[in-house]
Amino acid sequence: MDLNLRNRTAIVAAGSKGLGKAIAEELAAEGAAVVICARGREALDATCAEITGRGGRAHAVVADVSRVSDVDRVVAEATRTFGRVDILVTNSGGPRSGKFDTLSAEDWDAATRVLLTSAVTFARAVLPGMRERRWGRIINITSIAAKQPVDGLMLSNSLRAAVTAFARTLANEVAAEGITVNNLMPGYTRTERVVELSEQMAGSGGGTPAEVVAKWAAQIPMGRIGEPREFAALAAFLASGRASYITGQSIAVDGGWIKGLL
Repeated sequence: MDLNLRNRTAIVAAGSKGLGKAIAEELAAEGAAVVICARGREALDATCAEITGRGGRAHAVVADVSRVSDVDRVVAEATRTFGRVDILVTNSGGPRSGKFDTLSAEDWDAATRVLLTSAVTFARAVLPGMRERRWGRIINITSIAAKQPVDGLMLSNSLRAAVTAFARTLANEVAAEGITVNNLMPGYTRTERVVELSEQMAGSGGGTPAEVVAKWAAQIPMGRIGEPREFAALAAFLASGRASYITGQSIAVDGGWIKGLL
């Protein structure tokens, strides 16, 4: 299937590792120019080199998405480098894990900035150009925790749900202008974040990290955790013109983990 992304430009936040990197690679393989941002220069440059080494177009911007000024700078640099932004993939590292009593006001503020405020700021920055061209794709990477809360992830459960509500409302406001807004909910996927969570939970008395991952896999009907490329394939489809009638949706890529009907 040709997704016809050759003349498109995408921003992929947290694009140097994990799910963001997989999405950037997939979009570049489909012909899109990709601008990736993250806090670490070394990993960003390495990912850019991998993409360009395969014949893709990529540009890296060091940025912290919890800072409004950094988000605005990423969008400005993407526009300056490639002329416009057609596709936005909001993404970030996960907030601190923990139950309610272990989380401070500062933890809540930080999680709000990195998860919710970043998504809102990115959308505000790219929407004028998308509206002018009457075409755009906004994809927010949330989590299965937005639909079925995960024990011990109070911050992620709460703020991912907030992003879902924001995106669902925005989708209706911009649908008639050729812009779609969707959320992708990754399940347990083989990324650095899952390794980090398994180590945290192991340290809290949950066994070894390998045992924690095995426990998660046992909860998944497919019997395994996912691979980043499996998630990225759906992101690329939603970014394409082939998905022009899909908006306001939150779609899980979780091997069947979520047990709800809808």
